[in-house]
Amino acid sequence: MGKLEGKIAVVTGASRGIGAEIARRFGAAGATVAATARTTEAGQSPFEGTLGETVEAIERAGGKACPFAADLNRPEDRERLASEVQRTLGDPDILVNNAAVTFLLPVATFPRRRADVMFEIQVLAPMDLAQRFLPAMRERKSGWILNISSGAAQHPREPFTDGMSVFTVYGMCKAALERFSTGLACEVKADGVAVNALSPAGLVPTAGTGAHKLEEQMPGVALEAPAVMAEAALALCSGDPGKLSGRVVYSQPLLDELGRSPA
Repeated sequence: MGKLEGKIAVVTGASRGIGAEIARRFGAAGATVAATARTTEAGQSPFEGTLGETVEAIERAGGKACPFAADLNRPEDRERLASEVQRTLGDPDILVNNAAVTFLLPVATFPRRRADVMFEIQVLAPMDLAQRFLPAMRERKSGWILNISSGAAQHPREPFTDGMSVFTVYGMCKAALERFSTGLACEVKADGVAVNALSPAGLVPTAGTGAHKLEEQMPGVALEAPAVMAEAALALCSGDPGKLSGRVVYSQPLLDELGRSPA
């Protein structure tokens, strides 16, 4: 049996990149994956990857998955998503908040509407979905919530570089998400629910990082395969909530600590 056999896992932002890799890894581990994203079919986004492709990959590998289209910037979509998942699959055991919209601009020229969208999707949506799925987790005394963060949440240190000057708002959102994670972990520890925040130890090449030309802006940065994040996510969403909760961790160091490696 897989580590997640019999579990229901919601993974947001599952059409491409880290979210798609986590969804596939969880499917391979036996979970029924509720994969959600805005991009359901080719042509809806300038980036490669769709929700349909993620679900097909899971099923082709022998796993179970269902697609749920949703725009997490819209509270009504989040309400509908939660209701549809619960009605179709049941109450989730696992929630992975991975969805993100990223605009990289200096604060002086950052449009308020874009900042609002980033905060809505990367902070308020994870809080909203946690509120919707936590009651069942607490009732059965078992559950896992994982919030995907970034090294951008760390404070910049001298010598400052021009490449980091556009990460302020993005880093602010991720820092808020990390504080939410540790605070919620304290609230639900007695209920058997684990809450953690996970970041890549390096730059994970995705369609988004390519569009923002991050490898050019961050010369010398270590690159990390999406599979490393997926394996670390699996470890955090299958471990003992009493022992592995309230952590703000990085993927490869966590795997090293636990003596694990990507599948």
